[in-house]
Amino acid sequence: MNIHEYQAKGVLAQYGVAVPRGGVAYTVDEAVKVAQDLGGQVWVVKAQIHAGGRGKGGGVKVVKSLDDLKTVAGEILGMTLVTPQTGPQGRVVRRIYIEEGADIARELYLGMLVDRASSRVSIMASTEGGMDIEEVAAATPEKITVVTIDPVAGIQPFHARKVAFSLGLEGDQIKAATRFVMGAYKAFMDTDCSLLEINPLVVTGAGAVVALDAKMNFDDNALFRHKDIAELRDEDEEDPAEIEAQKHDLNYIKLDGSIGCMVNGAGLAMATMDIIKLFGGAPANFLDVGGGATKERVTEAFKIILSDANVEGILVNIFGGIMRCDVIAEGVVAAARDVSLHVPLVVRLEGTNVDLGKEILANSGLPIITGDDLGDAAEKIVKAVKEAA
Repeated sequence: MNIHEYQAKGVLAQYGVAVPRGGVAYTVDEAVKVAQDLGGQVWVVKAQIHAGGRGKGGGVKVVKSLDDLKTVAGEILGMTLVTPQTGPQGRVVRRIYIEEGADIARELYLGMLVDRASSRVSIMASTEGGMDIEEVAAATPEKITVVTIDPVAGIQPFHARKVAFSLGLEGDQIKAATRFVMGAYKAFMDTDCSLLEINPLVVTGAGAVVALDAKMNFDDNALFRHKDIAELRDEDEEDPAEIEAQKHDLNYIKLDGSIGCMVNGAGLAMATMDIIKLFGGAPANFLDVGGGATKERVTEAFKIILSDANVEGILVNIFGGIMRCDVIAEGVVAAARDVSLHVPLVVRLEGTNVDLGKEILANSGLPIITGDDLGDAAEKIVKAVKEAA
C-alpha cells in the first residue's frame, strides 16, 4: 500500500526524523490558511499523488507571496498531473501539501528496501539527490553506497555513520545524519514498510539534515497489525478494478495488453502471461482466482476483466487441484451469460473433474473455445483476437 508524501512525513516525524513543517489542503482557502499558520515568506506547493516526478510535470512550485500561492494552488488542485510514473493518462490532483521553504545547501538520496537477494533490509545512499536513482545506478554506480542490515542484530550506530561518511557529511552533520538514519530504519521496521525513499535528503545552510520529500510503501499482508497505517489509504489513487477485486478476494493487477487472463495460482498466472507473449499477444491483466474460487467469484472475475475496455479476448487457464474443474466450468458458463460475453473466450482445464468440466462447457451452447494444453490455448486466443480485430 502506498501513502502520500505528507502522510509519510507524518509517520517519519513520529520516529524523530527531521521533516519540514507543512500542512495538507483540499481547497485554495485551506492552502492559504496553512501558509498563514506556517508563517514566513516562502512556501512550496506540492501536488499529492501516488507517483514520483511531480516536479517535472508541474506539480511542485515555490511561491513567495500569498497571492502567488492562491494562483498556484488553484492551478494544481484538480489538474491532471502527468509524470514518468503515472503514464500518459496522468492522475487527478485532489489534495496539495503546503510546506515551509528550505535553505538547501546540498541534495542527497537515501532509500531503504527489502533486498530479496540477501533477505535483509538494505540502506542505499547517494550524493546524487534529486535525480532518478535508476539513472544514477546505470550511469555512475560507484556513487551509490549500500549498507545491509543483519535482521538479528538490527541497525547499529556504525551503520548510520557509514552512510553519513559516504555522503560526505562532516562535524555535527554526521551526528544529525546518524539520528536520521537510525530513526528512519526504526520507522521502516516498526511499520512493516517495504520501501522508504527520501529524495532529496537535504543539508540546509544551517547544517540540518532534513527529508525534503518522502515516499513509503507498506506490505499489504501486514496491514492488519497497523490499523493507523491502513487508515491512510487513498482509494482515489488506486485502480477501481483492483479495489473491486480485493472485495472478492481476487488478486488482480491491470496491464497494458488486450487478452484478459483468469488463472488459479500466481505461478501459473505468470506462465500464462509469458506464453501469451510467446505467441504474439499481450496480457491485459494478472488475475489469480485462488484455490477456493466459487461460481460467484468466477463471475465477478469476468466482470472485472471485461471492465477493461482494452480486453479483446479472454483466456481461462485452470489446473484443478484444490479447485475443481467442474466448479470453474459452471462459473465460466454463468459468467459468460451474466455479462453477455462479446469477446472470444478460450478455456483450458486440467486436473480434478476435468472431464465433467469440459462436458459442462460443451453443453452450454456458448461459443467457448477449448484448449488441449496451455500452448494450444494461448495460440487459439491470440489467433481469435487477431481474427476478430
